[in-house]
Amino acid sequence: MDNAIVAVHHDDNDPNYPPLEEQIVELAIPPGQQPTRLDVYLTEAIRHATRTRVQEAIEAGRVSVNGRRVKASYRVQPGDCIVCRFLRRPPIELVPEPIPLEILFEDEDVLVINKPAGMVVHPAHGHRQGTLVNAVLYHLGVRQPVALAEADEADDESEELILSSAAVRPGIVHRLDKDTSGVMVVAKHEYASEQLSRQFAERRVHRLYHAFVWGIVAPDQGSIEAPIGRSQRNRKLFAVVERGGKPAVTTFRVVARYPFATHLELKLLTGRTHQIRVHMAHVRHPLIGDESYGGGVLAYGGLHRTALRSLAQRCVEVVGRQALHAGVLGFFHPRTGQYMEFSVPLPSDLAQLVRLLDQAALLA
Repeated sequence: MDNAIVAVHHDDNDPNYPPLEEQIVELAIPPGQQPTRLDVYLTEAIRHATRTRVQEAIEAGRVSVNGRRVKASYRVQPGDCIVCRFLRRPPIELVPEPIPLEILFEDEDVLVINKPAGMVVHPAHGHRQGTLVNAVLYHLGVRQPVALAEADEADDESEELILSSAAVRPGIVHRLDKDTSGVMVVAKHEYASEQLSRQFAERRVHRLYHAFVWGIVAPDQGSIEAPIGRSQRNRKLFAVVERGGKPAVTTFRVVARYPFATHLELKLLTGRTHQIRVHMAHVRHPLIGDESYGGGVLAYGGLHRTALRSLAQRCVEVVGRQALHAGVLGFFHPRTGQYMEFSVPLPSDLAQLVRLLDQAALLA
């Protein structure tokens, strides 16, 4: 199998992304090969290839068999000559950066921080600098850039282990969205990463979130059990789906009700990407300020007084992000086994949101 990078393509749709590399893979099908779908064969034969990536290449005409363009359903035969041209991003280079961190606890095994809203946790091609990983690398004494091999996008992302490899420490064993604030734990070495990742996978970690949602949530407490998968309308977002989704469970408790909003405490029993945001949008109580899931504008139609409508709009302006905060994180120390729990108060923007909601309560 020949494998070479021979060309560079520019992605005009996103200036933040580096140029695309063209990777050419040539395959000669040996005698005795059983007839197999082309997309299935290539996914198994090419290292790091995903079926989605292979199918995209076939549909774009970047895969040929014996010099002819074919469909994904083509049956590979002995003697076939397959040429694949994949477009991929070059490896990400992590540059340690002296970004201030609010450290809640640190020892030789773990680092617990209070992540501010607006900070991306792990690097991607749109955010290669200014991430939590850039900051933690510098904090741990790393000064030279670290190259990361690019991973193809999967159909789902799990919160259990986002970034942890032999090449990079820190180990990011769970994730918060860019505009979600709150407590995070970072593993400082491989053993700690393995132990903490297992706790997240086995659901032994205690996570408590504060969310401010549009509308009046009627029950004092409850749970939302609805599978989550990629949105068919926008592949960058997620949605509750009938087929192909992963199980997701969120429990909630009402902290306070206001004329047009509700303050909730929520617990994650699973760790799907955007889980709280997706679940609350699904039950028609999107998070205040969450533009991606319908909460970026007033999503409560029961306001008839001008003053209340004005306050509701002011709530969106004050927050400027989804009103979600990871207030409590509890886990067992990876070395000692001692249970540790950390809590942080609402950040200033959400505290100001509470004051506005209190004003609304006085007007109602």
